[in-house]
Amino acid sequence: MTNSLKKQITVFLILPVAFILVAAGIAGFVYARNALIEQWRQSAILRLERAAHYIDMRLGRPVEWIEMYHDAAVHPRAGGARDFILSRLESLDGVTTVRLIQNPDGYNPGAGMHPGRTGPMGHFRSLGSGAVSEITPPEYDAKQGHETVTLISRFKDSSGLQQGRLEVSVRFDYLMEGIENLGWWQSQQACLVDSTGRYLTHSSAMQGRRQLGETLDTVELDLLEQMQQKKYGTIMGPGHPPERVSGFYSLERASWVLIMYAPGKEILSPIIRFRFYYAMAGAAFVAVIVLLMQYAAGRMVKRISRVSGAFEDVKKGRYSRRLPAASRDEIGRLEAGFNDMVEGLKQRDFIRDTFGRYVDPEIARELLERPGAAGLGGEKREVVILMSDIRDFTAVAESLSPEETIGVLNRYFSYMIDVIHQYKGIIVDFYGDGVLVFFDPHEGPVYQAAARAVQCSLAIQAGMTTLNRGFEKKGLPSMETGIGIHAGPVVVGNIGSYARAKYGIVGSAVNITQRIQEKAEAGQIVISERIYSILEEELRAEKPFSAQLKGVQEVKKLYLLKGFEAIGH
Repeated sequence: MTNSLKKQITVFLILPVAFILVAAGIAGFVYARNALIEQWRQSAILRLERAAHYIDMRLGRPVEWIEMYHDAAVHPRAGGARDFILSRLESLDGVTTVRLIQNPDGYNPGAGMHPGRTGPMGHFRSLGSGAVSEITPPEYDAKQGHETVTLISRFKDSSGLQQGRLEVSVRFDYLMEGIENLGWWQSQQACLVDSTGRYLTHSSAMQGRRQLGETLDTVELDLLEQMQQKKYGTIMGPGHPPERVSGFYSLERASWVLIMYAPGKEILSPIIRFRFYYAMAGAAFVAVIVLLMQYAAGRMVKRISRVSGAFEDVKKGRYSRRLPAASRDEIGRLEAGFNDMVEGLKQRDFIRDTFGRYVDPEIARELLERPGAAGLGGEKREVVILMSDIRDFTAVAESLSPEETIGVLNRYFSYMIDVIHQYKGIIVDFYGDGVLVFFDPHEGPVYQAAARAVQCSLAIQAGMTTLNRGFEKKGLPSMETGIGIHAGPVVVGNIGSYARAKYGIVGSAVNITQRIQEKAEAGQIVISERIYSILEEELRAEKPFSAQLKGVQEVKKLYLLKGFEAIGH
C-alpha cells in the first residue's frame, strides 16, 4: 500500500505540473509568435508608408507646377506666367526635360520655342482636367545616361478632343534617392512595382525579377489581388510559422506600390531559440520536481501509514495507541484529531456502557441537510442603470506608452469608483475604458435609485475638470466621458456557477442603456424617457430628441441632462 500511494502521489502531482509547463510553453510561444509577427507587420507598414510619402513628396513638386501651368494655359494674356512656370519646372531638382506639344500629332513648327523645351507657347481655349493623367514606367534615357519617368498632362477641349500635352521627365534615381540606402531596403527583399505587378526597381536580393507573381508564389499572387483592393496591408504565407510574410503600401501620386518581404523564421528567430531553451529548462525542472516529490511523498506516506495502522487498532476496539502529532501541518492536525477522536470514543463507550446509547436523529438530519453555501439565482425588478465610456480613448491611447495608458485608466477608474460608492451604486463590470453600474431600489420606490444615479452622473462630469487638471500637470492628455442612464426591469442576483459567481443584472434594459450611452458626446449625460418621467419635476434638461437605437425597433425619446434639484418625495 505504501509504494502504491507513493506512486500515485508522484504521478498525480507531476502530471499536472508537466501539463501546465507544456501548456504555458505552447501558449507563450503562440502569443509571442503572434506578437512578433504583428510587430513586424506594423513596423513594415510604417517603413513603407514613410518611403511612399518620400517618393510622393518628390513627385508632388513637378505635379503642382504642372497643375499651375494648366490653370494659366486658358488665359491668353498669361503668357508671361506660363513661361515662368515652365522655367520653374525646368529648374526643379531631378527634372531633365520639359516638352509642350500643341496637338496629338506632335510638334507645331509655326509656334514659338523656349530654351530647353519643345512645342508651342500658345494658349488653349478650353481645357479639361489639369491633373497629371499618366506617369510612365522608368525608361533609360541615352542622352541623359540614366532612367527617367515622364509625367504627362493632357489638354482637351470641351468636346473631349486632345489639343496638346505637357511632358515633364524626372530622373528615377532622384525619386528613389535616399530610399535605396535605407537599412531595410538593403537587408530585406524590397521592391517598387506598378499596378500590374511589373517591377520598377528592387533590392539586390531580388535580382533577375521582372513581374510580381511570375513564379506562382502564393504570397505574391495574394499581393497582386490585395493591391487592387487596398491602399496598404500585409500578407501571411502558408505554414506555422509562415514561410514568408509581406507588406505593401500604395503611393498617392503614382499607381506604384512599395513591397517588403521577410522570412517567417527570421522574424521568429528569438522565440524559436527561446522555445529550445524553455524545453531544456522545463525538462530539468520536472526532473528536480520528481526528486523532491519522491522525498516529500516518502515522508508523507510513512506518516499516513502510521495513521492508517492506528485506525485499524480503533476498528478492533483497541484505544491505547496514540500518535505523536508533532507537526502543525494537515497530517499533524489529522494525528491530533485522531487522538481527540479516540478520547471521544472512550468517553462515548463509557457513557454507553454506563447509561445506555442516546442518539437524536432529527438533529443529525438537520445538520446534514443544511446547505453549505447560498444558491445561485435572482429576482426580477426595476433598477436604474448607468453606463459611462471615455470618448476617443483609442486615439488618446495611441499617443501614450502601455504603462501610461494603464496608469491613466487606473486613476480614472479610482475616481469613478469613489463617486459611484458615494451614491451607493453597484459596479457590475469594467469593459475596456467603460463602466456598468446599477442603482438598486430593493423594496422601495425607484425614485430614490433614479435620483442617486442622476446625481452620480452629474458629480462624475463635474469632477472631470479636476481630474484632467492632474493629468495636464503630468503631461498627459485630458479625457472626456459620455454617460447614459435608463431604468427598466432586469434580473438581479448571483450570476455564474458555484465555482465563480458575481452579483449583477441581466436584461434588455442593459443593452438599451449601452445604446443610450453611445448617443452621449464628450461631457454629456443622456437619459431615457423613463428616467425623465420619474424625475421630471427635479430635472433640468434640454428639449427631447428622437433616436433610433441599434437593435431597438421603435424610435426612443431621449433627453440631454443639464442639472438636478431634488425636492424630496
